[in-house]
Order: sequence, then C-alpha cells, then structure tokens
Amino acid sequence: MSPAATARLARALRRSGSEDTARSMALDRVISIADLKRMARRRLPRMAFDYVEGGCDDEVALADSEAAFRSCRLMPRYLVDISRKDLTASAAGQSFSLPIGIAPTGNAGMFRHDADRLLAAEARVANVPFILSGASNASIEEAMAVAPEHCWFQLYGTRDPRLAEDMVRRALGLGVKVLVVTVDVPVTSNRERNRRSGFSHPLKVTPAMIFQAATHPRWTLDYFGHGGLPYMGNFRPYASEGASPAQVADLFVEQFPPLTLTWAFLDRVRQLWPRKLLVKGILHPDDATRAVAAGADGVIVSNHGGRQLDRAIAPLLALPAVHAAVGQKAEIMLDGGIRRGSDIVIARCLGARYVFQGRPTLYGVAAAGRAGIRKALEIFAQELGTILAQIGCPRLDDLGPQFLAQVPGVDRQALRGTVAGAAG
Repeated sequence: MSPAATARLARALRRSGSEDTARSMALDRVISIADLKRMARRRLPRMAFDYVEGGCDDEVALADSEAAFRSCRLMPRYLVDISRKDLTASAAGQSFSLPIGIAPTGNAGMFRHDADRLLAAEARVANVPFILSGASNASIEEAMAVAPEHCWFQLYGTRDPRLAEDMVRRALGLGVKVLVVTVDVPVTSNRERNRRSGFSHPLKVTPAMIFQAATHPRWTLDYFGHGGLPYMGNFRPYASEGASPAQVADLFVEQFPPLTLTWAFLDRVRQLWPRKLLVKGILHPDDATRAVAAGADGVIVSNHGGRQLDRAIAPLLALPAVHAAVGQKAEIMLDGGIRRGSDIVIARCLGARYVFQGRPTLYGVAAAGRAGIRKALEIFAQELGTILAQIGCPRLDDLGPQFLAQVPGVDRQALRGTVAGAAG
C-alpha cells in the first residue's frame, strides 16, 4: 500500500472514532476465550485469522486436542476450606504467578504490529513465561530487552547447523534462562486452510488479498502503516546486508525444516547450553525417555497445535504415558488444546507441572493488543480459581488423579502415582 493510501485510510479511521475506545468497550463484554476469538475474527482478514486458527489436512488433531479436555470429568470434594487459593506454580527453576504460560507462535507480527514484544511485555506483568518462537518477528535481543526474566527461547534446527548453534550462543549471551528445542517439524505440513484463504509467506498481493484488506481497514492500517511484511528477527543477522523482509523470509524457508535432524542435534545443543533445556513436541514415552537421557531437564508434550501431523494423538491423552516414563526424572509440561481454566486443572491432574497456550493470547493481541493479552490471562486465572474452589482443592500442588472421574482413552491404572509436582 502506498504512503498516500495509508494516510487516507488513517484519516478515515480517525473520523470513524477511536480504535482504543472501541477496543475498550468490546473488551468489557468479553467473558471467555471464545469471545476473544470472535473479536479477533472480526478484526483480521480471513488469511490472517486462518493462519492463527488452522491446523493441517482435515484438522483432526486440532479438534482432538480440545475434545480430549472436553471429554474428561472432574470429581469434586466438598466441605473444604477454600478461603486461601494458591495459583502459583514453578517451571524450569522459576516461580510464576500462574500455571499457564505463552507458547511459541511464529509470525505473530502479521496479526498486530510488534505482537512478539507485546506478548513478552504482558508475560512480564503477569509473571508467566513467554516462549519466543524461533520464527518470530522480534529478535531474541528485542524480546529479552522487554522481558529478561520471563523470555524463554524456542530453537529450531537449521539445514546449516551453524545458524542454529549461533542462535544458542546469542540466547546464552543475552541471559535467556530456558532453551526450548522443538523437534516435531521433520517436514513442512499440508496446511490446506492457509492455501485456500490465500495465505503465503511472504504475503503476495492478489485480488483476494486486496479485497480482504479493504474489508478489514484497521488491520490494513496497522499492517501496511508499519511497512507491511515484518522481518523474521532471529534470521535477519544471517541474511545479506540490506536484505528485505521477504529475502529474510526466503532464507528461513531455505533453512527450515532440516530433513536430517536427529538425536545428534539434541546432543550438540546440550553441549552448547549449560542452563535449563526443554524438548517440545514429545508424544511417545520412549522419545521422552531418550530426551531425558540426552540431558533434557524436561519435556513439553505437544502436537504443535495440530499443525503438523493430522492423525497425531492429542497431547492430553499422551500425557499419562509420558509422565509414567520420565515423571520422576524430569519436568513434564503440556501444550495444546487449553481453552478453559478447567483444562489447566485436568492437565495438572494427569501429571503436567505446567501448561502453555498459544492461540488464546494470539486472539487477544489480534483483537486488542496488550489489553487483549491481559484479558486472556485474566480469564484463565479467574476460571482456574473458580474450578479449584468448586472441586475442593485450593492448592495446585494437591491436584492429582483423585479429582478425575473420567478420562476417555486413558487406562485408570496408568494414572496411579500421577502427581504434577513429582519431579524435583
């Protein structure tokens, strides 16, 4: 979009009223994550919303991740003193105010300018961890400047191993406390929804895109008013001097995913990284065992938000077996399908010490910037406190399988000894 067109759009939006006022009024009516999702859908063009919302192929894994939680039932206990609820939790040697953090989500700058730094800032305020994506728009340096105590870094392997190794060194030099190695992207997946909605990386100007931009003027002003396609900050240092955002994106595509990634990569990262190391994307208990044997301090049970393997098991259903395999040796965390405070409780009962969500806070930042992120985290906190009171368990550390009445697809015998705080 030309500067003149952007200026005309800005004047039109100012005449139509304050966006901040409109967002504030809309947020006042938000009472659930589903409400934030509807707000995000209204503001984003279809191609951007579908990128947030979509999975791969038939989106079976995406649906299953949420359905696994909905199929569980809790067993409450009553006549319990619930006057002192404790929502604090620890993860990777740090203490946090809530047991739910912000998962890595790539290309967040497409949904709102500077989204990565907005997410980092709200994580700092809420005292929860924020995992900066390896495919983020903000660089490690930029995110750490915002939230040095709360920013973890997600590492992807690269076809030229020197790039990934240099990112490890950058994170180490900046003081990042936790490195999250993601292992569940062996190849690029078939994301049909993105292809149908016209999404491409980088975005290409097509008649469909022009129509979507014209019918979503606030997103258009934010996106094109800040220069259009943002840089992929973590890869920018490895591009040629003066490279455009599109050229940096091309470099990312050239480097990822590396088809030869093996356990040797994890061994190498462990050699380079002396601090806390988590492996994300684990579903099989044998992989969890091998990751811990390679030196991982913990694993994040995840199916990549249903965006990689469409017939993958739901993370919640994989959790008990992973916990049985390594729960006494390492920290078990979970990512995938969290939409309610009750989901956090169920995951804790099945052995997850900590959980992460990605889409809900993306809905928030897309809908209303920092205020939307804050709203998402507040919703989780409020719902979590209510559920803990309802089941008669005011302390997170006391949660366990005794509060579960039904977990379809999971053998009750496998739940014995499943306590979220088992690993030290």
